[in-house]
Amino acid sequence: MTRDPDVRTGQCHCGQIRFQVELTDGFDTRRRCTCSYRRMRGAVAVSAGLDGMTVLSGEEKLSSYSFNTGSARSFFCSTCELYTHHQPRSDPQQHGVNVACLDNVSPFDFPEVPVLDGVNHPNDVGGPAVTVGTLRFEPAGETS
Repeated sequence: MTRDPDVRTGQCHCGQIRFQVELTDGFDTRRRCTCSYRRMRGAVAVSAGLDGMTVLSGEEKLSSYSFNTGSARSFFCSTCELYTHHQPRSDPQQHGVNVACLDNVSPFDFPEVPVLDGVNHPNDVGGPAVTVGTLRFEPAGETS
């Protein structure tokens, strides 16, 4: 039995960039990273194939940023400056999509998010990505 693809829509904060994405394994690929850029950005990302993302509107507002080796590219809205997705250095054939940009999804929907070692990047040290910790969200009790 084939599983229907997990197709989601999303947008930047101001709504000028709208996109549709087919997630690789739903939210099972959720993660954060300790590399300098992603650590400072703090977003939770999920995976989609390179051809699994379509910008529906606002492509002219999409800007990108690369650093260090220049092989990873992060994309953001040139108006509201919100990060929407990136092409990771470890697998340039995929996108990491900011879950906070997906319609009806919040990074706080996940009680646990694995944190990958981006300081000792797999492309630099060889071998697979290593999980160095887990980010946990424990909601406080309801307020009256």
